[in-house]
Amino acid sequence: MISVDQLNKSFGKLRVLNEVSIAWQAGKSYALIGPNGSGKTTLIKAILGLVIPDTGVIRVDDVPVDARGRYRTKIGYMPQIGRYPDNMTIGQLVEMMKSIRPDVAETDEDLLDAFKLYKLFDKRMRTLSGGTRQKVSAALAFLFHPPILILDEPTAGLDPVASEVLKEKIVNEKRKGRLIVITSHILSDLDELTTDLVYLHEGQVQYQNTVEELKRETREARLTKAIATLIRQRELIHSVTPTP
Repeated sequence: MISVDQLNKSFGKLRVLNEVSIAWQAGKSYALIGPNGSGKTTLIKAILGLVIPDTGVIRVDDVPVDARGRYRTKIGYMPQIGRYPDNMTIGQLVEMMKSIRPDVAETDEDLLDAFKLYKLFDKRMRTLSGGTRQKVSAALAFLFHPPILILDEPTAGLDPVASEVLKEKIVNEKRKGRLIVITSHILSDLDELTTDLVYLHEGQVQYQNTVEELKRETREARLTKAIATLIRQRELIHSVTPTP
Protein backbone atom coordinates (compact mmCIF):
# COMPACT_ATOMS: atom_id res chain seq x y z
CA MET A 1 0.00 0.00 0.00
CA ILE A 2 3.00 2.26 0.69
CA SER A 3 6.33 1.35 -0.81
CA VAL A 4 9.55 3.29 -0.42
CA ASP A 5 12.31 2.36 -2.86
CA GLN A 6 15.94 3.43 -2.33
CA LEU A 7 15.06 6.79 -0.82
CA ASN A 8 17.87 9.27 -0.19
CA LYS A 9 17.75 12.70 1.39
CA SER A 10 20.50 15.06 2.51
CA PHE A 11 20.40 18.47 4.13
CA GLY A 12 23.67 20.06 3.14
CA LYS A 13 26.40 17.59 4.02
CA LEU A 14 24.18 15.66 6.43
CA ARG A 15 22.70 12.53 4.88
CA VAL A 16 19.44 11.92 6.69
CA LEU A 17 18.02 9.02 4.64
CA ASN A 18 20.35 6.48 3.06
CA GLU A 19 18.92 3.99 0.54
CA VAL A 20 15.74 3.47 2.57
CA SER A 21 13.44 0.77 1.17
CA ILE A 22 10.23 -0.20 2.97
CA ALA A 23 6.99 -1.98 2.07
CA TRP A 24 3.93 -1.40 4.25
CA GLN A 25 0.73 -3.38 3.66
CA ALA A 26 -2.93 -2.80 4.44
CA GLY A 27 -4.32 -4.55 7.50
CA LYS A 28 -1.08 -4.26 9.43
CA SER A 29 0.21 -1.79 12.01
CA TYR A 30 3.87 -0.85 11.87
CA ALA A 31 6.09 0.56 14.59
CA LEU A 32 8.63 3.00 13.14
CA ILE A 33 11.34 3.37 15.75
CA GLY A 34 14.87 4.63 16.08
CA PRO A 35 16.93 7.07 18.16
CA ASN A 36 16.60 10.82 17.77
CA GLY A 37 18.13 11.87 14.47
CA SER A 38 17.62 8.47 12.86
CA GLY A 39 15.49 9.86 10.01
CA LYS A 40 11.99 8.90 11.16
CA THR A 41 10.53 12.38 10.86
CA THR A 42 12.15 13.01 7.49
CA LEU A 43 10.79 9.71 6.18
CA ILE A 44 7.26 10.56 7.34
CA LYS A 45 7.49 14.05 5.85
CA ALA A 46 8.70 12.57 2.56
CA ILE A 47 5.68 10.25 2.45
CA LEU A 48 3.40 13.21 3.19
CA GLY A 49 5.04 15.27 0.45
CA LEU A 50 6.46 17.82 2.90
CA VAL A 51 10.06 16.87 2.07
CA ILE A 52 11.25 16.19 -1.47
CA PRO A 53 13.72 13.27 -1.62
CA ASP A 54 16.97 13.65 -3.55
CA THR A 55 16.53 10.24 -5.18
CA GLY A 56 14.22 7.25 -4.84
CA VAL A 57 10.52 6.61 -5.32
CA ILE A 58 7.54 6.57 -2.95
CA ARG A 59 4.38 4.81 -4.12
CA VAL A 60 0.92 4.76 -2.60
CA ASP A 61 -1.27 1.97 -4.00
CA ASP A 62 1.44 1.31 -6.61
CA VAL A 63 1.21 4.89 -7.95
CA PRO A 64 4.29 7.13 -7.54
CA VAL A 65 3.50 10.19 -5.41
CA ASP A 66 3.70 13.55 -7.12
CA ALA A 67 3.64 17.24 -6.28
CA ARG A 68 -0.13 17.49 -6.87
CA GLY A 69 -0.61 15.51 -3.70
CA ARG A 70 -3.92 13.88 -4.54
CA TYR A 71 -2.78 10.71 -2.79
CA ARG A 72 -2.85 12.59 0.51
CA THR A 73 -6.62 12.17 0.68
CA LYS A 74 -5.86 8.53 1.51
CA ILE A 75 -3.76 9.45 4.56
CA GLY A 76 -4.84 10.52 8.02
CA TYR A 77 -1.92 12.16 9.82
CA MET A 78 -1.63 12.87 13.53
CA PRO A 79 1.44 15.04 14.23
CA GLN A 80 3.38 14.86 17.46
CA ILE A 81 2.62 18.53 18.06
CA GLY A 82 -0.47 19.89 16.32
CA ARG A 83 -0.27 23.52 15.25
CA TYR A 84 -3.56 25.24 14.48
CA PRO A 85 -4.80 28.84 14.08
CA ASP A 86 -4.84 30.28 17.60
CA ASN A 87 -8.10 32.19 17.27
CA MET A 88 -10.09 29.34 15.76
CA THR A 89 -12.41 27.36 18.00
CA ILE A 90 -12.41 23.57 17.94
CA GLY A 91 -15.79 23.65 16.23
CA GLN A 92 -14.58 26.06 13.54
CA LEU A 93 -11.52 23.91 12.91
CA VAL A 94 -13.60 20.75 12.50
CA GLU A 95 -16.05 22.50 10.14
CA MET A 96 -13.17 23.96 8.11
CA MET A 97 -11.66 20.49 7.67
CA LYS A 98 -15.03 19.11 6.57
CA SER A 99 -15.39 21.92 4.02
CA ILE A 100 -12.04 20.95 2.49
CA ARG A 101 -13.32 17.40 1.88
CA PRO A 102 -16.91 17.81 0.66
CA ASP A 103 -16.57 14.48 -1.17
CA VAL A 104 -16.79 12.61 2.15
CA ALA A 105 -20.49 12.32 2.91
CA GLU A 106 -20.15 10.59 6.27
CA THR A 107 -17.29 11.46 8.61
CA ASP A 108 -15.89 9.35 11.44
CA GLU A 109 -16.69 11.27 14.60
CA ASP A 110 -16.09 8.45 17.09
CA LEU A 111 -13.23 10.28 18.78
CA LEU A 112 -15.08 13.59 18.87
CA ASP A 113 -17.72 11.73 20.87
CA ALA A 114 -15.36 9.62 22.98
CA PHE A 115 -13.20 12.62 23.95
CA LYS A 116 -16.35 14.76 24.53
CA LEU A 117 -14.87 17.42 22.28
CA TYR A 118 -18.37 18.64 21.30
CA LYS A 119 -18.61 20.20 24.74
CA LEU A 120 -15.48 22.22 23.97
CA PHE A 121 -16.41 23.36 20.46
CA ASP A 122 -16.45 27.03 21.53
CA LYS A 123 -12.95 26.87 23.03
CA ARG A 124 -10.23 28.64 21.06
CA MET A 125 -7.19 26.61 20.12
CA ARG A 126 -4.80 28.94 21.98
CA THR A 127 -6.56 28.17 25.27
CA LEU A 128 -6.25 24.38 25.02
CA SER A 129 -3.93 22.20 27.07
CA GLY A 130 -1.42 19.98 25.29
CA GLY A 131 -3.55 16.93 26.01
CA THR A 132 -6.69 18.47 24.52
CA ARG A 133 -4.73 19.49 21.41
CA GLN A 134 -3.68 15.87 21.08
CA LYS A 135 -7.31 14.80 21.24
CA VAL A 136 -8.20 17.26 18.48
CA SER A 137 -5.30 16.00 16.34
CA ALA A 138 -6.41 12.39 16.84
CA ALA A 139 -10.03 13.17 15.96
CA LEU A 140 -8.97 14.98 12.77
CA ALA A 141 -6.66 12.14 11.70
CA PHE A 142 -9.54 9.64 11.70
CA LEU A 143 -12.23 12.04 10.50
CA PHE A 144 -12.39 11.05 6.82
CA HIS A 145 -12.06 7.25 7.11
CA PRO A 146 -8.54 7.24 5.60
CA PRO A 147 -7.20 3.83 4.51
CA ILE A 148 -3.75 4.91 5.77
CA LEU A 149 -3.05 6.35 9.22
CA ILE A 150 0.31 7.83 10.22
CA LEU A 151 0.39 8.56 13.94
CA ASP A 152 3.40 10.36 15.43
CA GLU A 153 3.64 9.81 19.20
CA PRO A 154 -0.17 9.45 19.38
CA THR A 155 -0.55 8.93 23.14
CA ALA A 156 2.01 11.53 24.26
CA GLY A 157 0.33 13.99 26.62
CA LEU A 158 -2.92 12.06 26.88
CA ASP A 159 -4.37 11.08 30.25
CA PRO A 160 -4.70 7.31 30.89
CA VAL A 161 -8.39 7.16 29.96
CA ALA A 162 -7.94 9.10 26.71
CA SER A 163 -4.89 7.00 25.87
CA GLU A 164 -6.90 3.79 26.18
CA VAL A 165 -9.72 5.26 24.07
CA LEU A 166 -7.28 6.10 21.29
CA LYS A 167 -5.53 2.74 21.45
CA GLU A 168 -8.87 0.93 21.19
CA LYS A 169 -9.72 3.05 18.14
CA ILE A 170 -6.38 2.19 16.50
CA VAL A 171 -6.90 -1.53 17.06
CA ASN A 172 -10.43 -1.35 15.64
CA GLU A 173 -9.25 0.47 12.53
CA LYS A 174 -6.52 -2.10 11.94
CA ARG A 175 -9.17 -4.82 12.06
CA LYS A 176 -11.02 -2.97 9.30
CA GLY A 177 -7.99 -3.35 7.04
CA ARG A 178 -6.36 0.05 7.49
CA LEU A 179 -2.61 0.49 7.18
CA ILE A 180 -1.32 2.09 10.38
CA VAL A 181 2.17 3.49 11.00
CA ILE A 182 3.05 4.53 14.55
CA THR A 183 6.12 6.25 15.94
CA SER A 184 6.37 6.25 19.71
CA HIS A 185 8.90 6.35 22.51
CA ILE A 186 6.30 4.67 24.74
CA LEU A 187 7.31 1.12 23.90
CA SER A 188 4.50 -0.45 25.91
CA ASP A 189 2.03 1.16 23.49
CA LEU A 190 3.77 -0.49 20.55
CA ASP A 191 3.45 -3.88 22.23
CA GLU A 192 -0.33 -3.50 22.22
CA LEU A 193 -0.79 -1.86 18.84
CA THR A 194 1.72 -3.10 16.27
CA THR A 195 2.21 -6.24 14.22
CA ASP A 196 5.45 -5.27 12.45
CA LEU A 197 8.50 -3.15 13.15
CA VAL A 198 10.95 -0.99 11.21
CA TYR A 199 14.08 0.19 12.99
CA LEU A 200 16.00 3.16 11.57
CA HIS A 201 19.52 4.10 12.60
CA GLU A 202 21.49 6.97 11.05
CA GLY A 203 19.13 7.08 8.10
CA GLN A 204 19.32 3.39 7.26
CA VAL A 205 16.84 0.55 7.80
CA GLN A 206 18.55 -1.75 10.28
CA TYR A 207 15.63 -4.10 10.91
CA GLN A 208 12.32 -4.82 9.19
CA ASN A 209 10.19 -7.77 10.23
CA THR A 210 7.17 -8.88 12.22
CA VAL A 211 6.96 -8.32 15.96
CA GLU A 212 6.65 -12.06 16.51
CA GLU A 213 9.83 -12.72 14.54
CA LEU A 214 11.69 -10.07 16.52
CA LYS A 215 10.59 -11.69 19.78
CA ARG A 216 11.75 -15.06 18.49
CA GLU A 217 15.13 -13.74 17.38
CA THR A 218 15.78 -11.91 20.65
CA ARG A 219 14.20 -14.63 22.81
CA GLU A 220 12.08 -12.04 24.57
CA ALA A 221 8.37 -12.44 25.27
CA ARG A 222 7.64 -8.71 25.54
CA LEU A 223 8.13 -6.26 22.71
CA THR A 224 9.63 -3.64 25.01
CA LYS A 225 12.46 -5.98 25.97
CA ALA A 226 12.83 -7.29 22.43
CA ILE A 227 13.28 -3.74 21.10
CA ALA A 228 15.78 -2.94 23.84
CA THR A 229 17.75 -6.08 22.93
CA LEU A 230 17.61 -5.18 19.22
CA ILE A 231 18.88 -1.66 19.87
CA ARG A 232 21.73 -2.90 22.05
CA GLN A 233 22.72 -5.43 19.39
CA ARG A 234 22.69 -2.80 16.63
CA GLU A 235 24.63 -0.31 18.75
CA LEU A 236 27.24 -3.00 19.43
CA ILE A 237 27.51 -3.78 15.72
CA HIS A 238 28.01 -0.10 14.89
CA SER A 239 30.60 0.34 17.64
CA VAL A 240 32.83 -2.42 16.24
CA THR A 241 32.25 -1.72 12.53
CA PRO A 242 35.05 0.41 11.05
CA THR A 243 33.98 3.69 9.47
CA PRO A 244 34.69 3.63 5.69
